Amino acid sequence: MIRLLRFLKPYRFSVVLIVLLVFAQAIANLLLPTLMADVIDEGVVKSDLVYIIRTGGLMLLVGLVAAAAAITASFFTSRTATGFARLLRLELFTRIEHFSLNEVNRIGTASLITRTTNDTTQVQQLLIILLNMMINAPLMGIGGIILAVTQGGDLAWILVATIPILAVALIGVMRYALRLFLSIQVKLDRLNLILDEKLKGVRVIRAFDRSEYEQQRFDSANEDLMRTTIHVNRVVAALLPAMTLVMNLASIAIVWFGGMRVNEGTMQIGNMMALLQYSMSILFSLLMVSMMFVMLPRASASASRINEVLALKPGIVDAPETQTANQGRGLVSFQHVTFKYPGAEEPAVYDLSFTTRPGELTAIIGGTGSGKSTLAHLLLRFYDVSQGQILVNGVDIRAIRQQDLRAKIGFVPQKPQLFSGSISENVRYGKKDATEAEIWHALQVAQAQEFVSALEAGLDSVVTQGGTNLSGGQKQRLAIARALVRQPEIYLFDDSFSALDFQTEARLRMALKEETREATVLLVTQRVSTAMEADRIIVLDEGRMVGKGTHQELMRSCEAYREIVATQLSLEELA
Repeated sequence: MIRLLRFLKPYRFSVVLIVLLVFAQAIANLLLPTLMADVIDEGVVKSDLVYIIRTGGLMLLVGLVAAAAAITASFFTSRTATGFARLLRLELFTRIEHFSLNEVNRIGTASLITRTTNDTTQVQQLLIILLNMMINAPLMGIGGIILAVTQGGDLAWILVATIPILAVALIGVMRYALRLFLSIQVKLDRLNLILDEKLKGVRVIRAFDRSEYEQQRFDSANEDLMRTTIHVNRVVAALLPAMTLVMNLASIAIVWFGGMRVNEGTMQIGNMMALLQYSMSILFSLLMVSMMFVMLPRASASASRINEVLALKPGIVDAPETQTANQGRGLVSFQHVTFKYPGAEEPAVYDLSFTTRPGELTAIIGGTGSGKSTLAHLLLRFYDVSQGQILVNGVDIRAIRQQDLRAKIGFVPQKPQLFSGSISENVRYGKKDATEAEIWHALQVAQAQEFVSALEAGLDSVVTQGGTNLSGGQKQRLAIARALVRQPEIYLFDDSFSALDFQTEARLRMALKEETREATVLLVTQRVSTAMEADRIIVLDEGRMVGKGTHQELMRSCEAYREIVATQLSLEELA
């Protein structure tokens, strides 16, 4: 938790002001019982009306100061805590943005969302309590004890004996609750994971009629979270009535023994009333401390989870001294590239070497799990190669700034990802300052102009989250237009035509050939019809390159390629 306080630096003056205001509030609250004792002993008992009015007016003024300080402190506390949470969420989001896929997979998407939202809220709520009570509670407690000793004399032993009992109970309960609160956050991660899978996989779940099974999974995780939450709340809830009971017994003892001393004439009634007020002040301070301790275990667990994200260093970072790769345009060379996913036993690709130049189309074909998409991820530097190197324009991509490298590439993923907004906003994701003419040209090449023009709002037509209001083929064509509009040096298509019919794909490939004639094109595909016109076809099998050449050359020399061709031609003939 302490490490997160650095995000309070922009609000340090507000924090100082809050401390001063809370200090003033505590001092004012401590003065009131003493003034009340004076009113009773010097004014009421002696029938001194002038003293009562003068001291009562002073009490009113002190009360107004306490109220004004409390209101102002609450205002600045809310603003400071909200700003702190905003900076913390921004830092988390920025840090997660720079994570490689390895770090994201290590923590988990659902857990990262929980840490950025729920965990940050827990820390924010604790900060609000700390800023309001970090001065108020100790000052009210310690000041109350000192003034109680002054006003109550030998009766103060009642409070001195009571407070250690309460402190031991408080510490014991909170140490036990800390483990439970940490468990709650982990179980909340699990619940979010199941909910995320349910929402993303709703089509598959319904198609296989597994809704009841998913409901049981959710109910089980939800009930587990509920049981733990109820248990920890019962433990914490028992603390408040126990503390109240002990302090009320202390108050009864004060009235009992104080009344005997007043009757004996060894104690004034005002002093006894002040002692009762200070005992309530001490109780109030302990209640504030208990509120902090109720929040502290859960916020501490949340802070630990947040610090884990902030302390996690991205596995892929820019080199200390980067190089430009402007000599040439789109020359890509894989040199003895071997890559193994973290935790995998065998490499996904092994000793892969090839070069593709501007104006060339290189197709990468192979069966499922052969390593085709891995090559795309390596070129984009989503992962770093285990051995060998990848060169762009003669420069190792590890020596190029990631931003500069990816600016050279127009990437169309295997599963097109669209964002909520309009069609024009999604296409401009590739080039934020693209003109309307450039957008329409990209849509025309991507064979998307016809269906976009048919929409009532055209480019301003709404795209829902994930593009759920569009068909698979429409989403793929918009994703292709998004890559085309940036006019990069390198085009990287990762099985990007799978949702298109053969006629649309043929028109698209013809348009792309003209549009990308000066660029390097890498095409990952499973379709022979898509790959056969390439200048170079690379055949992968279990991560190894088993063939390289044109369609005709591979038909003569590569058995694996002939098997792929024979299988697909048979399927097409049956269709």
